[in-house]
Amino acid sequence: MATVELRFSALPEHVRTARLVAAAVARRAGVDEAVLDEVRLAVGEACSRAVGLHQSGGITAPVMVLLIEEEKQFSIEVGDEAPHTVPGERGSGGADGATDADTEEDEMGLAVISGLVDDVEVSAGEHGGLIRMTWPTTPPLAVLT
Repeated sequence: MATVELRFSALPEHVRTARLVAAAVARRAGVDEAVLDEVRLAVGEACSRAVGLHQSGGITAPVMVLLIEEEKQFSIEVGDEAPHTVPGERGSGGADGATDADTEEDEMGLAVISGLVDDVEVSAGEHGGLIRMTWPTTPPLAVLT
């Protein structure tokens, strides 16, 4: 199992780099070429969401992206250090200062990711959140000599 770890400052201009790295590692891991655009879009959405949460919360810690190659699957984890309320809860300014507009934008981003990725897990708590997206891989073709 190979893992690539990427950390970047919570700035929008770094999201493009994360997308490119994710697509390159996914391709090398054996993710189907037809799915690579979905990988790029999902990683871009997850990273943009994390950047936005860090910026709105004044968090200076980097956004973390793990690219994990396993035997029959490839996973990407995007983590943030922003405190979260329980998904689906509404409020005008909870303990983390989130407004209804922030919550709606967050839920919209998660809906986009869920539409792009069949296997997605979202966890969130007071110390940050994590989005784990998984795609199947195709084993490399054996070369006959």
